[in-house]
Amino acid sequence: MAAPTDPPAADLPPGPDPAAATALDAPARARRRRALAALLAVCALALAVTALVARDDGPGRPPGAWTMRPYQGLGAWVDVYDWTEALGGPDPAVGEAEIDAMAEAGVQTVFLQTAHHRVPGTVAEPERLEGLIDRAHDRGLHVVAWYLPTLVDLDADLDRLLASAALDVDGLGVDIESVEVADPAERTARVLELTERLRAEVGDRPLSAITLTAVHLDVVNPDFWPGYPWAELGRAYDVIQPMTYWSLRRGELRSGERYVDENLARIRALVGDGVPVHPIGGIADEVTEDDLDGMLAAVARHGAIGGGLYDWATAEPAHWERLGPLRALRPAAP
Repeated sequence: MAAPTDPPAADLPPGPDPAAATALDAPARARRRRALAALLAVCALALAVTALVARDDGPGRPPGAWTMRPYQGLGAWVDVYDWTEALGGPDPAVGEAEIDAMAEAGVQTVFLQTAHHRVPGTVAEPERLEGLIDRAHDRGLHVVAWYLPTLVDLDADLDRLLASAALDVDGLGVDIESVEVADPAERTARVLELTERLRAEVGDRPLSAITLTAVHLDVVNPDFWPGYPWAELGRAYDVIQPMTYWSLRRGELRSGERYVDENLARIRALVGDGVPVHPIGGIADEVTEDDLDGMLAAVARHGAIGGGLYDWATAEPAHWERLGPLRALRPAAP
């Protein structure tokens, strides 16, 4: 994705800043402090409850496969450029040891790209892939598979999505950002057809739409995908995961709080208040602690069910510590 992007920045050009952009004023900073304090309070309560109900039988696959639970709390993102030999080289950046590090950092779900049109097969490198999934479950992490359909061949896209869903995973995300189909209207029609066919196969199992952002499409580059089908995606998918990569923006939009906050507000208006959202921040190697604090405040302000950072390979341990309050958005297991 640039989470996900293919390659990371190609489909998300920064573009010009809007002339009307203004810095956060003092009242906005005060709202941020209140929102962050509220989220920290929820975190403390949730962690206390979790401690009371924690089991003593060691790590294992957490409950809640193919429910909304894997989308709640703190997630880390991994793409095929980081874990496959085909695209990541003979020594990929992410292996089973990195899954262990995710668990130790408090990550609750790994969002793992399981297929790619440039990698043979309906899923990429099955033996290595299954090892990562098994290791994640052994360490108590959920695994949500994701795939970026090109929309050029819907049958091939559907085959890869269904093969990913058939793995021993806990959920599935569809990354809706490819512009290989040049005409925006045709692109939208293909997205909706693919979505309808996928839903017919998986039934009522929860699916996530990994989306572009409303600020990108409305303000930064309105020509990128006119008519992006927000309302239809809100009806067809169970959670929206917008790629709120403020590090790709310029000027005052290059702010974790400003970019996440404005995108969540716009997306809520487009898909409806009842659709859960789980923003993805990043790109991790260009974010600051202040950015992450701002993201937390925006998540709290808009009632998001979780949040993540793109991606694991470019993140530092301090990033996950800073985002620790997001863990509280996942309720204690029954």
